[in-house]
Amino acid sequence: MNQFHTTANLSFMDTIRYPEITILQRSFTFITGKSGCGKSTYLKILNRSIPSQKNTVFFRENPITDYEILPYRRQVLLIPQTVYLIKGSILDNFAFYYENRQEPVPSEERMKFFLSLCSLDMELHASCDTLSGGERQRVFLAVFLSFAQDTVLLDEPTAALDDKTAEIVMKNLKKYFKAPISRQHKNDGTAGFGGVYFNLYV
Repeated sequence: MNQFHTTANLSFMDTIRYPEITILQRSFTFITGKSGCGKSTYLKILNRSIPSQKNTVFFRENPITDYEILPYRRQVLLIPQTVYLIKGSILDNFAFYYENRQEPVPSEERMKFFLSLCSLDMELHASCDTLSGGERQRVFLAVFLSFAQDTVLLDEPTAALDDKTAEIVMKNLKKYFKAPISRQHKNDGTAGFGGVYFNLYV
């Protein structure tokens, strides 16, 4: 079964036109291309953060407009590229995002699991204020991955990481989530990784 199918009629503001793309279930999919070709926009369309033309985007064979928007966005989780952490500890940041979603804060064991998934061995009470850019990105990624219910859309999830760490994180994501969809500007840990690549053009 298809996870997503977008038709050749899909466009954004008449400036970006997308080719027909079919993303299969249980395949790690990478969306690549030069800056300005619409990679981030494509993920936002899949997540319904940006509206699309009628009958141009399908999720598991059904038009995405058939789904209630808020439950759909929780099912098809988009993790943004821009990292935002509040001042305080890693635990404080998990609590901040869960309270904003009006959901119970997860157990410390669960938080530590998602940190390890992002190759981050730190105490939950460690301050985020002194973390490096790569560490901050991994904390942010861990928090959002903990919300994932089904499908994960990642917008340059390893942009601030060195190649070795990026490769570890991507392998962990592939193993745990089975079929994430990632937007990549460069081969951050994906060279020789396998998966399905769609290269977009301006």
